[in-house]
Amino acid sequence: MFRISDFSRFTRVSVRMLRHYDRLGLLRPAHVDPHSRYRWYSARQLPRLQRILALRDLGFSLEHIAGLLDEDPRGKSLRRLLELRRGQIEHEIGEGRRRVAQIEAQLERLDRRDAALLPDVVLRRVPPVRVAAARARVADLDDGVEAMFEKLEREVARAGARAAGPPLLLYHDRDGRTERADVEVAVPVTPAATAAGRHRVRTLPAIETAACASYVGGYDQWWDVAEGILGTLEARRLEPAGPIREVFLQFRAGDPEGLGLPRAYLAERDEDLVTEMQVPVRATGSGEGRASRRSKSRRRDASGRSLRERG
Repeated sequence: MFRISDFSRFTRVSVRMLRHYDRLGLLRPAHVDPHSRYRWYSARQLPRLQRILALRDLGFSLEHIAGLLDEDPRGKSLRRLLELRRGQIEHEIGEGRRRVAQIEAQLERLDRRDAALLPDVVLRRVPPVRVAAARARVADLDDGVEAMFEKLEREVARAGARAAGPPLLLYHDRDGRTERADVEVAVPVTPAATAAGRHRVRTLPAIETAACASYVGGYDQWWDVAEGILGTLEARRLEPAGPIREVFLQFRAGDPEGLGLPRAYLAERDEDLVTEMQVPVRATGSGEGRASRRSKSRRRDASGRSLRERG
């Protein structure tokens, strides 16, 4: 057997930590001298110490390790535990990579802002457009919208009603959501079209005044576009007056041939995507003013009726 100092040198585990393991019941000395209280360790204890160190390095707490070793002293279920931990670590790595991608996107956005490359915003009239449309609440905004567009485009293609024009996405929620979002996808159809499968055909009304901003590249530029539009609205004392529209002037599709999509609107690479955000606007307070006038008018009508009734 070996004194604790010698056992420490061979295992590269400090004397202080070996004493700590002893107090926790993780690794009791093979023998304790009843007179000197010196701790002695055996070579047969090395496998248990190795399991303790391996589990600790994998993120298990010492209390958890104690329970595992008591339930499974020979390490028969260690493989299952290690496989479980491996899955957890792989998930954490995936989350870490996602966060790194978000950081890189933020850094790129800051670079664009520093270079004063925010998109230009113009105020213009948006004409009406005849569309086949589908509206739903989607569990996940990106995947849900993509599935809705594919289904709608397929139905429009079967009906032979597709018109040359870019598809649109409308956001109907009053607040910003990425889960359970109320969205409507719309695809331009020919003037004679009345239906596209189960999907209704309607005319999206004209927007008399819309703040419009176009951008090229990936959809992660939403913040830059929103910043440009909000800045314009604030400077001109305007406010949003209806659902935000996204118009996909150049977009990617998984099966463009099968969906019968117009080639003029297709892009092969993310850097070739072209999108326009359209926000209906009105003068700040004009909606409240109209509501106030309607309220006053109703009060006048009611008081007039009351006077007539009393007379």
